[in-house]
Amino acid sequence: MSRLVRKPKPPEAATAAQASDFGGMFQSRTQPTVPTAEPGDDYLTRMVKYIPAEIIGGSMLVNAILAQAVAGGNGAATMAGLSVTTIAIGALLVGLVLTPLFCWYVREDGDAWVVNAVVSTIAFPFWAYLMGAVAFARFHDGDLAVILIFAFTAMSGLVAPIAEQPKVQEQKSANPNPKEGPRLVESLTA
Repeated sequence: MSRLVRKPKPPEAATAAQASDFGGMFQSRTQPTVPTAEPGDDYLTRMVKYIPAEIIGGSMLVNAILAQAVAGGNGAATMAGLSVTTIAIGALLVGLVLTPLFCWYVREDGDAWVVNAVVSTIAFPFWAYLMGAVAFARFHDGDLAVILIFAFTAMSGLVAPIAEQPKVQEQKSANPNPKEGPRLVESLTA
């Protein structure tokens, strides 16, 4: 299972498992394989995979440190001459930049990593707000945070990547004239 949302794959053309044995001396008894389509991830799986959990985890660690500084400084806390709120906003922006980079880094063949990166990057501030990020401390409301994250997460599952184009289409575009097939020399060398 991939960490990112998987694209649906259309069925490929049927192929024989093995054309012949002993260099073509005997005919194979294997049947052509049946083309199967991979449906991609369903609604609930997409909804879970769009949550940028690793970035949220790192953000929670940074925000725990910043929250300690705010509690110790009675609202006027500074770190290295900057207000803790400014550092918290910077940490939130770093999380926004790291989310698509993480999606790119963990991608595998068949992943819709661009769609995943876009939805996860949009989801990150919602989750940061829910987790009580120091950047949102002035206007944080726990009830509103739950409503926002519930609504966004439910809607994010509706975002499905577009299926890959079948390879048959690629072959037709390479040979636009269907009357003209492969030449004898090409058939013998293939």
